[in-house]
Amino acid sequence: MIRTAVLLLCVLVTSVAAAPVDITGDWAGALEVGAARLHLILHVTRGDGGALRATMDSVDQGANGIPVDVISVQGRSLHFEMNALGASYDGTLSDDGTELAGDFTQRGMKLPLRLTRTDDASALAPKRPQEPKPPYPYASEDLTYANPAAGVTLAGTLTLPVGAGPHPVVLLISGSGPQDRDEFLMRHRPFLVLADHLTRNGVAVLRVDDRGVGKSTGVFATATTEDFASDALAGIAYLKTRRELDPKRIGLVGHSEGGYVAPMAATRSPDVAFIVLLAGPGVPIGVLLREQARLLLEAGGADPAFIDMNERTQERMFEIVRRESDPTAAAPMLQAEVDALLGRLSPAERDAAKGSAEASVTMVNSPWFRYLLTYDPARTLRRVKVPVLALNGELDLQVPPAQNLPAIAKALHQGGNEDVETAVLPKLNHLFQTATTGSLAEYGTIEETMSPLALDRISTWILVRTKPSKK
Repeated sequence: MIRTAVLLLCVLVTSVAAAPVDITGDWAGALEVGAARLHLILHVTRGDGGALRATMDSVDQGANGIPVDVISVQGRSLHFEMNALGASYDGTLSDDGTELAGDFTQRGMKLPLRLTRTDDASALAPKRPQEPKPPYPYASEDLTYANPAAGVTLAGTLTLPVGAGPHPVVLLISGSGPQDRDEFLMRHRPFLVLADHLTRNGVAVLRVDDRGVGKSTGVFATATTEDFASDALAGIAYLKTRRELDPKRIGLVGHSEGGYVAPMAATRSPDVAFIVLLAGPGVPIGVLLREQARLLLEAGGADPAFIDMNERTQERMFEIVRRESDPTAAAPMLQAEVDALLGRLSPAERDAAKGSAEASVTMVNSPWFRYLLTYDPARTLRRVKVPVLALNGELDLQVPPAQNLPAIAKALHQGGNEDVETAVLPKLNHLFQTATTGSLAEYGTIEETMSPLALDRISTWILVRTKPSKK
């Protein structure tokens, strides 16, 4: 995915004196947030001296150990506060001590939340029915190969269809942020599901841990999109060494930021036969993030005046990075912009937004963002001569189809490429899940990892483009 700032908290903070009733244990419940259902688990323990401690897991979002900063019990009434989220809860314990009924309040929004004691919190893990389980009806091989130009070793998994081959093959290229070979996020493994589908349909797949992630070496934090293109080229070189694979039918499938990477690699290697762009950006990162922020804030119910303020802050931050090449010098100027924006919020809103806002300073000042801020994907797309399939979900709020698909098609056609197919798939989000709103909050709550509509569209197009010619 295109990067969004995430606040990771791991310190537990104790609260007030021991409770008169036994509230310790695990408590499970679910918040109805619009179309999304967020499963929560509250873990309550006693620390030294008997003081209560607590953390909360947001199961569907894969966020565990969120600290509860204040927790108290008066009679049968429970109160707790979570400063990082700007949230609080007030509930009443049932007579039998098995249930809490109350309200969860966050950013001025009050939602009913019923928590029930549970002895098996692990049973509440979200269902992922599409995830394949071994034994697979194909070969699966864990492997490593080198990127000599970067001095890193990349680790991945190659899945091979039944039969001697040589098979067509695709290299999967992940979206933004440190991703493992399965592109694991929100308890989903999209690349595992996609690789399984393609391999069952006769297309070999190589999926790889990003440099510095999983079993791959190197440093992710200092890497740029240019580096990821170099890693993709190393993958192509490796695939050419496998006798089970057809070196004339090697393709690239890039998701989100991988849609920047795949065209880069395709213009630098004559061995790329086709590319598939899944929610790939067609505009520069600065243009994309402005639209992304607007859509996500609107979906979250933000005030229009704040949306405008946020956009102006973004523009000033981007300009600071363009003007100041020294990250150390830029950092306090970026922080000042963030502080000014936070100052326009209420105390609760400020607490909830502070972590993400400060993380955005780090992101905007990173080598990755600095590189992309000067990168125009249209220049690269105009040099892509191989067949291209570009797909977007209708409900994609991170890489909006109306902004990006026409830009991709225009640049490809300007370069003389006529073997181009674009499509907006109905009711699908940025992860190509069947969704209701497309908001990020839905990702973890949806059981589907990738829509069969998207899977079939991808595999059908690849099989047509890789059909062996008649002799």
